[in-house]
Amino acid sequence: MSDLATTDGVDAELEKYRRELTGYCYRMLGSSFEAEDAVQDTLVRAWRSREKFEGRSSLRSWLYRIATNVCLDMLNAGSRRARPMDLSGPTPVAQAQLRTRPEETWLEPMPDGRVLPPVADPAERAVERESIRLAFVAALQHLPPKQRAVLILREVLAWKAAEVAELLDTSVASVNSALQRARATLAESSPAPSDPADPLDEEQRKLLERYVAAFEGYDMEALKQVLHDDATLSMPPYDLWLRGHDDIVGWMLGVGSVCRGSRLIPTAANGMPAFAHYHLAEDVNGHTPWALMVMDIREGKIAGINSFLDTARWFPLFGLPDRLAPEPGA
Repeated sequence: MSDLATTDGVDAELEKYRRELTGYCYRMLGSSFEAEDAVQDTLVRAWRSREKFEGRSSLRSWLYRIATNVCLDMLNAGSRRARPMDLSGPTPVAQAQLRTRPEETWLEPMPDGRVLPPVADPAERAVERESIRLAFVAALQHLPPKQRAVLILREVLAWKAAEVAELLDTSVASVNSALQRARATLAESSPAPSDPADPLDEEQRKLLERYVAAFEGYDMEALKQVLHDDATLSMPPYDLWLRGHDDIVGWMLGVGSVCRGSRLIPTAANGMPAFAHYHLAEDVNGHTPWALMVMDIREGKIAGINSFLDTARWFPLFGLPDRLAPEPGA
């Protein structure tokens, strides 16, 4: 009899799969919070149906079947998560206006620690990291839900076509057809490349150190030097996004000048370097949350700054402090 036929040890047995299921559901849904809800629903359904489970060897497949059904149910409304650059063209800084869109519009960041295994084969880990990049997850959102599931299971998780067909209660031919259509759609909206960052190499570390020094020192000439000519800046929940280091610097010297005196604390999100961005507190006694910055690096420079401003949601998710004490001597 499987351990799942009794209550002894069932929670621990199911918990072993939480991290990888969270990664799967995040790629499907594009939302870190919805992904965690989907995984919790999956584990609860599995616990309640444990008597129906037959054989521990298929436990992983059984859980993925449940998780897939949960995600497909959540996606039935047809909505998809997006980045600002998926919704409109860039705005010249002189015409920039801040307009918010509802929370459910936006692709959300995900802490690496909630989806990436602590130990993995380097090649597998590279695929895992690449497939949670914001640009890749945004591209997945263009796929119909079942095609999305097929592509993730086949291309990211390396399931066999027969295994996917069994999970989805369909034929191998249907799975292969769905995969071909998904590949064609992704080719039309291919995510922009970024440099591997697992781990950061010496050049990347120095680049990020220069970025932090320029940002914290509010040295816009130095900031421009670390940005690509066509670098982008986005700031959900605002639909505004900027392209080009001149417009980014122009923004920082205008509306963005509220960022003077900021501090950046390193973290990790979506397989990429990230920073917790803190503003100088109103009482000038330390710093308070302002944004979660997820960075794109390409060819030795910063190619994208994805700043998520809803810190009441993101900082607790990332385990970040809600205030920084004043620096010694400040």
